[in-house]
Amino acid sequence: MLTSIATISYTVSAVASLLLAALLLTRWRGRLHGVALSTACLLSALWASMLAYQVNQASALSLMTDVMEILRNAGWSVFVIALLGLYRQTALRIRSAITIIAVLYLACLAAALHTHGSFEASPYAVDDTGYNVIGSIAMAILGMILVEQLYRNTPVKQRWSIKFACLGIGGIFAYDFYMYSDALLLQHINPEIWTARGIVNALVIPLVAVSAARNPQWALGITVSRRILFYSAALFGAAAYLLTMAAAGYYLRFFGGSWGTIMQVIFLFGAIILLLLVLFSGTLRSWLRVSISKHFFSYNYDYREEWLQFTRTLSTGEHVLGERVIQALAQLVESPGGGLWIRRETGNHEPATRWNMTGTDEPEPSDSAFCRFLEQKEWVIELHEYAANPNKYSGIALPQWLLAIPKAWLVVPLIQHRKLFGFVVLAEPRSRVKLNWEVSDLLKVAGNQAASYLAQDEAAHALLVARQFESFNRMSTFVVHDLKNLVAQLSLLLSNVEKHRGNPEFQKDMIETVRLSVLKMRRLLEKLSSGDSSEKAIPLLIAGLLEEAAKSKSVTEPKPTVEILTPNLAVYANPARLERVIGHLIQNAIEATPRDGKVQIRLKEEMNSAVVEIEDTGRGMSEEFIREKLFKPFETTKSAGMGIGVFESREYVSEIGGKLEVDSRESDGTTFRIILPLHSGDDHAAFMT
Repeated sequence: MLTSIATISYTVSAVASLLLAALLLTRWRGRLHGVALSTACLLSALWASMLAYQVNQASALSLMTDVMEILRNAGWSVFVIALLGLYRQTALRIRSAITIIAVLYLACLAAALHTHGSFEASPYAVDDTGYNVIGSIAMAILGMILVEQLYRNTPVKQRWSIKFACLGIGGIFAYDFYMYSDALLLQHINPEIWTARGIVNALVIPLVAVSAARNPQWALGITVSRRILFYSAALFGAAAYLLTMAAAGYYLRFFGGSWGTIMQVIFLFGAIILLLLVLFSGTLRSWLRVSISKHFFSYNYDYREEWLQFTRTLSTGEHVLGERVIQALAQLVESPGGGLWIRRETGNHEPATRWNMTGTDEPEPSDSAFCRFLEQKEWVIELHEYAANPNKYSGIALPQWLLAIPKAWLVVPLIQHRKLFGFVVLAEPRSRVKLNWEVSDLLKVAGNQAASYLAQDEAAHALLVARQFESFNRMSTFVVHDLKNLVAQLSLLLSNVEKHRGNPEFQKDMIETVRLSVLKMRRLLEKLSSGDSSEKAIPLLIAGLLEEAAKSKSVTEPKPTVEILTPNLAVYANPARLERVIGHLIQNAIEATPRDGKVQIRLKEEMNSAVVEIEDTGRGMSEEFIREKLFKPFETTKSAGMGIGVFESREYVSEIGGKLEVDSRESDGTTFRIILPLHSGDDHAAFMT
């Protein structure tokens, strides 16, 4: 009597699961592509059918019933994980859940293989080891935890639509937990509880169906979760492979005689090695990914995941940007390599880099028919299709170097502002990918994005080169300015030779001026030859520097005079650069002052600062000129001037923490004030020329 009730119970469960699976695969297919849910229902139907058949045959339950129960639990667990992914759980949590389930279920499979079935004498007996009962309890607990996580992490406003599924799936796992806990305690499964289990599983199917009807958005959460489906397919494939290999090993052991155990060990070891090789095969992963997209989804790509991966590949990596562009485009079509051509100033598209592709380094003229076609049409060219039907591509002649590349497959244009910035040649994919409108559109958009990255990189490189040239030109300008000052000093010296040739003081000043000029020119030559633009600062006594600077200008009229009001003032600066700044300001004062005028250099201390004043009685400057032109480079009132002396002076004074001030009125002279912070060190270094 109990056997007949059990048969009916599990038959009803199988029929209910089949009906829901049929609804998902037929009537509701347009609104709910429940791949994970359909798989769980089909596994439940197979499990219930097998139990109904074996109970009706009055036979002990076999190993296959244990395996089907494990697969049924795995199916419902994967479905709950898919819903957790729909409600925006982190990828880390999803991967952790899949890992835990995989380890647990593989352990249960191993236990089932070890015991050859958890029921021995009758359908209700428990094996003494208790391996399968404990594993079933663990699966039930994990299932209830997943259901609790799903309900708790679902937004409150959406729980009304998920609660029936949680009740139904949670009820399946809760009933299993109750039944196996009782069996573990009493060392046998209660026949009445086991018999009612089929009806209980049938009753929860309508609850799941109600939630499926209320949640058309499950189509998005389940169907776009390609990663979960990929790992689930790989897991089930590995499990089926291991079961088959285990059965073959058992056959070898049973019929192999004295060599049976050895043959079984060798065979199983080889099978595991083969499984690892297959799992780590890029070609197999590519084939599985393409097959899942082709047979289970209405679109070939999970655009969010693809775009995130595409952006990550472009942004980060150990390769240069060109190789990352090839990798990013190749990943979209499972291509193992490619080459990149970029338009250069020569007027050709020249090869920039390659990644896992052998080929030519031939450039392609930008005005060729091939490049014009890519720019005007913005089409992705499939070389195999071109070989079969050239008229589809307007009959353009492809370059010979392109046709000579081994396994070349696609040419992807890189368009920037409707101009052909470059193109990428991709190699044939690991698994066959059909170039339809979806693949072509994705490659074109990705190519445009990659072109913007490459254009930005090219612009950054060009800017770096321009800045290097600017730095070189700026240094050259300052060198020319220093040479101009030296030439001016020597010219003034020569202009006074005839008048003061016999004056011993003049001869002494002339020799000193020539000596200083030679030293300065040697420093310039050393600086240019070494290419070192760095000039170190040291503590120095500024009074000595002022006296040397005035001495170097003593051959001119009017001669500058130095007044040291506060001696022993030390500042922290580069002697050559500070002397150049002060010398330039003194030279400007001399040139702006008539021969009967005065140029006064004064050193004093104000508010813990060294103040250098250079005062002249020359023609002065207007406020407008001081405000708008004095400190701007290349602005000057001198016919032979370059307009960078005062600009350089203020830049360096600011660099060492000082200020450069000017006070001037037209026809009333000018006063420059250099305010420098005093050096606080104890060991003041004297100025040395």
